[in-house]
Amino acid sequence: MHVNFVRMLLGSLVCAMGLLLDFGACTAMRTELRITTIKQDPYTMSKGAQMEGYCMDLVSELSKKLGFKYKVQLVKDSSYGRQDESGNWNGMIGEVVRGEADLAIAPLTLTAAREKIVEMTKPFMQTGISILLRRDSSEAASFFDFLTPFSTETWVGILVAYLGTAVCIFLSARLSPCEWSQPRSEENTFTLLHSLWYTAGALTLQGAGPHPKALSVRIVCCSWWLFAVVLLACYFSNLSSVQGSESSNLMVKGFEDLANQDVVDYGCLAGSSTLSFFKNSNNPAYRRIYEHMERTNSFVPSMDEGVRRAKEGNFAFIGESVSLDLAVARHCELVRAHEVIGMRGYSIAAPLGSPIIKNLSVAILQLSEAGELSYLRSKWWASSCIVDASKAAAVQPHSLKGMFLVLALGLALGIMLAMLELTSKSRSSAGEQRKSCCTVLSDELSQRLKSSNVNTSQEPAEKDKEGA
Repeated sequence: MHVNFVRMLLGSLVCAMGLLLDFGACTAMRTELRITTIKQDPYTMSKGAQMEGYCMDLVSELSKKLGFKYKVQLVKDSSYGRQDESGNWNGMIGEVVRGEADLAIAPLTLTAAREKIVEMTKPFMQTGISILLRRDSSEAASFFDFLTPFSTETWVGILVAYLGTAVCIFLSARLSPCEWSQPRSEENTFTLLHSLWYTAGALTLQGAGPHPKALSVRIVCCSWWLFAVVLLACYFSNLSSVQGSESSNLMVKGFEDLANQDVVDYGCLAGSSTLSFFKNSNNPAYRRIYEHMERTNSFVPSMDEGVRRAKEGNFAFIGESVSLDLAVARHCELVRAHEVIGMRGYSIAAPLGSPIIKNLSVAILQLSEAGELSYLRSKWWASSCIVDASKAAAVQPHSLKGMFLVLALGLALGIMLAMLELTSKSRSSAGEQRKSCCTVLSDELSQRLKSSNVNTSQEPAEKDKEGA
C-alpha cells in the first residue's frame, strides 16, 4: 500500500513537471526575441526612433518566415565580440553568451573561436579581405595612355581609311581632266606623297595646299574632312572619360605587390579578424604584411578612420571586401583592388543549444535561393558615383561604322565622278579626232596612269633636238 502511494506521488510530480515545461515552452514562444546589433552603415542605422539597414531588413524577412516577434537593442560596448586575456567575451558575442540577448544579427564573421561558445547560422553574406586605395594614387600612368580612347581594331580601321583616302585623292586627281587637263604638258600637283600629306593635314584641321579644283576630288576631300571632324570629336570626348574612369593598371594589384613595396603605407582594423588572418598565416607575403603593420603600428581604431586615411592618399586600408565596396560606392575617389583572399561569411549568433538556430539557417538558405539576399545587397550597396557607374570603354569599330560607311560612299562617288569627267572629255576628243570613244578613253587612261610627271614625256623630245 505504501509502495503504491509512493508510485502515485512520483507520477503526479512527473506530470506536474511536464505541464510546467510545456507552459514554459509556450511562454518562451510568446516572448519577444531580444536581438543585439551594432551601428554600422549600411547594416544598422538610426532613422529617428527606429533603425534601418541591411540587417534590419534581414531580421524582418526572417521573422515573417519563422513567425517570431523581436526587439532590437544596440550592443552596450559597441563591439562585435572578442575574447580577452581572462577568457571573457565582450561585445555582441558576450551578450549572447551571458544570456542578455537571444540573437546577434550583424556583420559577425564566422570563426572557429566564436563557433565554440555560441551557435552560428549558415552565412547570409560572403566576404573576404581586400585593399582600399585612393584612385589617383593607385593608378600607374602609361606611355601609351593616349591610345586608350580607341580599341586596336578602331586604330587599324582609321589607318586603312587614311591610306585608302590618300590613294583615292591621288587617283581621282589623275583621272579628272578638270584637275589635270593636259597630262603631256602639265604637272600633276596631287602626287601620291602630296595626297598623303594633304590627308594628314585634314586630321589636324589644317589645310595643306594646293587645294583641289575638280568636283570629284573635292567630294573625296569633303568626305575625309567630315570623317576627321567626327573622329576627333569622339577621340577627345572618350579621352576625357577614360582619364576620369577607373584604370585597370593598378600599382598595387594585390597583396604580393603591397608586401613588395614601401611607397604606400598600409594597415587594418585593430583587433579584427583581418588582423588575426595575417597574424596566423604561414604565407610569406602575408607574414611580411603583418610584420610591417606591427612594426609601424599602422592599425586604425575604426572603419571610418581607415576610409578617411585612404582618402587622404598614400595609405592602403586592408579590410573586408563588402565594407570596402560600400566605401567605394560612397566615396568616388576610392577604388578596391580586384584580389580578394581569406573568404569567410557573416552569420547570426545564438546561445549554445538554441532550438531556433536550425530554422534560421534554413530560412537564410531559402532567402538566398529566392534572390532576396541579392536584392538587399543591391539595395543598400547602391553606388552614388554616377561617372564611375558607367565606366568608359574604348570606342569599338562598330561605334563609328556609320562614319566609315559615309567615307566609303564619298570615296566611291569621287572616283566614279572622276571617271565620268574623263569619259565626257574623251567623247568630245573622239569627235574631233574621228576616233572611237573607247580608243580615246583607253589612251587617256594609259597616259594618266603611266605618267609620273611632265618631264617623262618631254625628255625624249629635248634629247632629239640636242642630238640634231
